[in-house]
Amino acid sequence: MTDLAPKALAIRLRQQAILSDFGVEALRATELLPLLQRATELCAEGMEAEFCKALEYKPHQDCLLVCAGIGWAADTVGTTIIGADLASPAGYALKTGRPVISNHLENETRFRTPKLMADHGIRRAINVLIANRDGNYGVLEVDDTREGQFEEADIAFMQGFANLVGGAIERQRAEARLKAALERQELLSREMSHRVKNSLAVVAGFLGLQARGSDNADVKNALADARTRVEAVAQVHDQLWRQPSLEAIDVAGFLEALCAKLRESAPRHRLVCRATRMDIPADLAIPLGLFVNELVTNAIKYAYGEGEGEIRVEARPDDAGGLVVGVADDGAGLPEGFDPTAARSASLGMRIINSLARQLGGSLRVAPDVQGAHFSLVIPPQA
Repeated sequence: MTDLAPKALAIRLRQQAILSDFGVEALRATELLPLLQRATELCAEGMEAEFCKALEYKPHQDCLLVCAGIGWAADTVGTTIIGADLASPAGYALKTGRPVISNHLENETRFRTPKLMADHGIRRAINVLIANRDGNYGVLEVDDTREGQFEEADIAFMQGFANLVGGAIERQRAEARLKAALERQELLSREMSHRVKNSLAVVAGFLGLQARGSDNADVKNALADARTRVEAVAQVHDQLWRQPSLEAIDVAGFLEALCAKLRESAPRHRLVCRATRMDIPADLAIPLGLFVNELVTNAIKYAYGEGEGEIRVEARPDDAGGLVVGVADDGAGLPEGFDPTAARSASLGMRIINSLARQLGGSLRVAPDVQGAHFSLVIPPQA
C-alpha cells in the first residue's frame, strides 16, 4: 500500500500538469479538429493508455463519428461510426450525461462492445461527455487492451479535458457568429454606399438637364456647380465602397483612387498624389474625400487659367500621430490678404472647405510666400 501511494500521487500530479498545459492550448486554438486530436494524444498520455478517441454526435443519424484519435487503425478517424444508443458505453455517456467506466468489457452486461473496440481487442474503457451551451458535442473516451483499472479519479482528469474542449467549441462558434455578423454588416454598408452613389448620380443628371434648359447664365453656372458637387459626393461614395475594408480606410489607396477619377476631368493638368499608407476611421473618409475634391476642383478651374500645370495632393502622418493633408499648385496664387477662415468674404467653395475642415476636426492653413496656392489641413489623432 505504501509503495502504491507515491506512484498514484505521481500519476495525479502528472495528469494535472498535462491538463494545465492543454488549457493554454485550448484558449489559443482557432480550429476544432486539431484541438480534439491534441486532446486525445494528451489524454492517452496522462492515463498511460494505448487508445483514445473523440466522438462527435450526429443527431440526424443518431450516431457517433470518430473525429480524432490515437492508437486506432489508419482509416478509423473521420470514417468510423459508433452507435449512440444506451447499449454502447459512449452512447450511454452521451444520453445520460454521466461518465462510464468499464474495466471488463468481455464480462459487461450493461453494454455491448462496439465493433471498432472488439476489432482492436479493447478490454476496458472510460467515457466522459463533451458538452457546451449549444448542447452535447459528443464523448471523449480512453481505451486499453491491457488489464488494469480505470478509477474515479481518472474521470476528473478526463472531464477536465472534455470541459476545456467544450469551452473552446463555444468560443469558436461565438467567434464564427461574430465574424459572420461583421461580414454581413460590411456587406450592407457597401450596398448602402453603392446605392447612395447611384442615387446621387441620378440627382446630378437632373441638375444637368435643368441647367441645359435654362436661358439664364447665372442659373446655368449655379446648377453646373451644384451638379459638380453632387458628382463629387457620388465619386467619394464610389471610392468608399470599393475599399477592401469599411472599418478603417487606407488614406493612400482612397486618395489615389479619388485622384485617378479627378484626372479624367482635367486632362490638361498633371495631378500627382503622394500619400503614405495610414488607416483612418471610415466616418472621416467622406468629408476628407470631399475636402480634397473641392480644393483640386478649384485648382483645376482657377490655378492656371487656360494653361496647364501640376496639382499635388499629399497625405502623411505628423509627429503627433495625426494626419496632414495638402493640396498645392504652382499657378496664379491667392488674392492678396486672402484669409481662408474669413466666412463673410469667402466664396461658396471656401465656405464648403472650411465646413469640411471643421467636420474633420482639423486646422486649415495656407502657406505664405509661395508660388501658387498651398492648402494644408492638420487632423489630430483619432481616439
